[in-house]
Amino acid sequence: MSFLPLKERSFTIKIMSERVYKLLQQGKRIDERSPYEFRKITIQTNVVEKANGSALVSMGSTRILTGIKVELGTPYGDRPNEGVFSVNAELLPLASKSFEPGPPDERGIELARVVDRCIREGKAIDLEKLCIVPGRTVYVLYIDIYVLDYDGNYFDPSVISAMAALATCTLPNYSLVNEKVERVEGEYIKVPIRDVPLSLTIGIIKDKLLVDPCLAEENSLDTSIVICMDSASNVVAVQKNSPGHIPFLLMESIINIAEEQISKIRAQFKEVVGVG
Repeated sequence: MSFLPLKERSFTIKIMSERVYKLLQQGKRIDERSPYEFRKITIQTNVVEKANGSALVSMGSTRILTGIKVELGTPYGDRPNEGVFSVNAELLPLASKSFEPGPPDERGIELARVVDRCIREGKAIDLEKLCIVPGRTVYVLYIDIYVLDYDGNYFDPSVISAMAALATCTLPNYSLVNEKVERVEGEYIKVPIRDVPLSLTIGIIKDKLLVDPCLAEENSLDTSIVICMDSASNVVAVQKNSPGHIPFLLMESIINIAEEQISKIRAQFKEVVGVG
């Protein structure tokens, strides 16, 4: 976030918005991408030695690290046969001048909720297979997301990072011996992945759309929307993450663009991680 005075900052954003829009009218963008082209993605897994699963994902200059720790715990009362997972997100101050130290603000909470909803509504994990003793003992997965560098759009790389960490996560194996849960030394199992939901962030300026906005574009948008799809291209989650208006006539184009571009991300995810 700029430290210019509010009036001057608003003027600067207006000038940039007009520039972004004029470029989109010509089928161009400020970083030379086409309107529906996402930035280069890199995916690395098993990058944190002491985590059960981890992944480092870059989307352009935005970098996201996800680490997963696993414990045993009790299931929710209304889901006694299912394991449990929770998602936490931290916007590290070193990633951007607009990120402040302290407990997660509304942006960190929103990011965690978007990733959680994408995983949960996309049925990414077979939670019943994370149950050891129904009603008593289940695996509990803590999925921690860290924004290390921020140059716009932390939603999509966070979903990719979380799914890559889950897909490569290993769990210590346990068995029930004389009504007691005991660790089976030296044995590990994989997180039971059922699907790989992925997301795409689409920005809107007037009647124009762009995919995966960089920071300069993000600050110039009227609004943006995050579309999450499962491997069958079903929309499983939607998040409109700013207050502007989305013209109804653009929604069909938004869904079609999301389907096409997510399929490309999925192909790269499958090539690197092995599932998808």
